[in-house]
Amino acid sequence: MPVAVVAIFVILVIVTIALGVRIVPQGAKHIVQRLGKYHATLGPGLNLIIPYVDSVAYRITSKDIVLDIPSQEVITKDNAVIIANAVAYINLVSPEKAVYGVEDYAYAFRTLVQTSLRSIIGEMDLDDALSSRDLIKAKLKAAISDDISDWGITLKTVEIQDINPSQTMQKAMEEQAAAERQRRATVTRAEGDKSAAILEAEGRFEASKRDAEAKIVLAQASQTAIEMVSEAIKDREMPVVYILGEKYIEAMKGLAASTNSKLVVLPADLPAAVRGILSGLAK
Repeated sequence: MPVAVVAIFVILVIVTIALGVRIVPQGAKHIVQRLGKYHATLGPGLNLIIPYVDSVAYRITSKDIVLDIPSQEVITKDNAVIIANAVAYINLVSPEKAVYGVEDYAYAFRTLVQTSLRSIIGEMDLDDALSSRDLIKAKLKAAISDDISDWGITLKTVEIQDINPSQTMQKAMEEQAAAERQRRATVTRAEGDKSAAILEAEGRFEASKRDAEAKIVLAQASQTAIEMVSEAIKDREMPVVYILGEKYIEAMKGLAASTNSKLVVLPADLPAAVRGILSGLAK
């Protein structure tokens, strides 16, 4: 009987020592309750507690925790629907606040980030929301830092993973972009046609202007030639009649030799015809 008592006593001592000695691994913290009330937070290493009175209620990591924020639909200021999600890196600097200050700190943190993200993006236009990740990140970090400090949580950083328009919105944006490209193509073609028409009109105008100038020059040259001929012939009609008559006959020969000519009519009185020409030139 004494042997049994001794054995029981030894076992009791061993169990008591085991309950009183706590070895906390590196990267972890243990929350100790004394008679159901928070007593202390044990750090890494060998720790002693009062057996049967103190108990380890929670085992909390002291490492940085990565929390994925689920995707959610957010309505922007201009009533566009986008889908956004994020990832946050936190650290429990006060584990006792994290376990006693909120029922589920991870769930509470995710919900707080989602709510703040909806509020921030809801104040922005679609274009700003899609192109201002750093701004959203800064506002989000500032919005939740004070609230999570009451839970003993420090926000190391938060990153916006994806922020994209919804499928319906993407389709509408693609149609809008296609319409805009078509409009620009139409405007470009119209401007090209307009420029070509202007250049063509300017070309016609310049050609007409040059033709008119050429006709004026030719008319002036003809006038000068007529005046010179009139001045040269004066009363010497016969030599001129002979020369003009010779040219006239040569012209008639060329006309008769043409395949398109069927009938050539010569004046009966060639000198009279030449005199008529000279009279017209003199006038």
